[in-house]
Amino acid sequence: MNNLFDAESATNLTEFTVSELSGSIKRTVEDRFDRIRLRGEISGYRGPHSSGHAYFSIKDERARIDAVIWRGVFSGLKIKPEEGMEVIATGKVTTFPGASKYQIVVEALEPAGAGALMALLEERRKKLAAEGLFDETAKKKLPFMPRVVGVVTSPTGAVIRDILHRIADRFPVHVVVWPVKVQGEGSGDAVAAAIRGLNALGPDAALPRPDVLIVARGGGSLEDLWSFNDEAVVRAAYESEIPLISAVGHETDWTLIDHAADYRAPTPTGAAERAVPVKAELVADQARLAARLASAATRLMDFRRQTLTGLSRGLPSLDQLLALPRRRFDEAALRNTRALELNTINKRRTFERSASGLSAAPQRLSMMIARDREKVAVLSRRASTAIDAGLKTHRAAIAGQQRVLNSLSYRNVLARGFAVIRDQDNRPVSRATGLAHGAPIEIEFADGRVKAVTGEGATPPEAPPAPKKKLKAQPKPPTQGSLF
Repeated sequence: MNNLFDAESATNLTEFTVSELSGSIKRTVEDRFDRIRLRGEISGYRGPHSSGHAYFSIKDERARIDAVIWRGVFSGLKIKPEEGMEVIATGKVTTFPGASKYQIVVEALEPAGAGALMALLEERRKKLAAEGLFDETAKKKLPFMPRVVGVVTSPTGAVIRDILHRIADRFPVHVVVWPVKVQGEGSGDAVAAAIRGLNALGPDAALPRPDVLIVARGGGSLEDLWSFNDEAVVRAAYESEIPLISAVGHETDWTLIDHAADYRAPTPTGAAERAVPVKAELVADQARLAARLASAATRLMDFRRQTLTGLSRGLPSLDQLLALPRRRFDEAALRNTRALELNTINKRRTFERSASGLSAAPQRLSMMIARDREKVAVLSRRASTAIDAGLKTHRAAIAGQQRVLNSLSYRNVLARGFAVIRDQDNRPVSRATGLAHGAPIEIEFADGRVKAVTGEGATPPEAPPAPKKKLKAQPKPPTQGSLF
């Protein structure tokens, strides 16, 4: 054993600890690959971590390498990483000794050519279109004559000057400019914030709320216009309550905001022309319409005047209108005169007949009185006979009822020797138990009543013996005075 140990220790191989070896590998890799450009496809990207760092992989057909973008670098990237995007990453390769891994620390990121950007743009367009952000039914109608126009663009350059100059030439209105970066780091977020900021203006804001928005930028390459393909910009344009005109690049340049905008203008100048009408044309149209209105009113008055004249010719004159009523009036007056004369004659004849009849009136009156007296005498005799017959009938009926009443009266019983006992309240007493000793009573006989007082030992009468089964006992009538 000692010989074996001595043989191995006699070699000249360098001995490392694990930490020393890992550090040596780290320095070697970083020195050899201090700054490189790596081309590949982004894989496993899930957005920035809660720390702000982004972790993913870059792969090709046969290999994969881990990648990381630190938070400070990520916020300044012109183009953010996306899953499946082919990129050229610039950075340095380093190792992670704690896990025996290596990775590339990305310092810059760019698409791997225009084809990669176009593929990414098409994929994003399909995604947003599937969400309905480009639907024609969601687009709003632009106002014909806005009072305030909002412009989102760079405060410097020819774009804002062209828009302001064109609006001033066509129809001077109030223009609110929201200056933003239109290219480079953070430009997409700035444009989206500007669109939302103009929409958020209320009636109490320092700036008036625009009636229409223009988002504009001059021409450039696909990379230069990439901010207007940003998803945040597209969503802000779609969500804008104010009608929005996009004017990004030249006529042949299309960005995603053009699909989400309510109207796409080929150039910023075209956007200004679409936003406001031409004042001179409106004045000319107004003058032309006013002239047409005056001419139409004149022609209408002439037509109405001619119509009235024609109608007036067909109307009869005043004498013609009154001729028939006058004739009717004359005929009525003539008939009235004749009627008065005839009525007077008839009244005179009636009066004469009445006067001639007055001479024979006393004799006829005496005869009428005699006839009436005879009729009265006959009726009087008939009435006396009828009254006597009725009285007899009623007397006979009353007498019969009186006999029935007398036969049913209790006084007939009193006449046979019975008496009625009444208490001090004049109520009949049927039992001795209802009277107390010394109670005042009144006894009614057939010929009158006497007052009395109950004495001692007043007891109820004995009950009659119970009848036998087959023979009915006939109660004996009480003798006179048996009740007292």
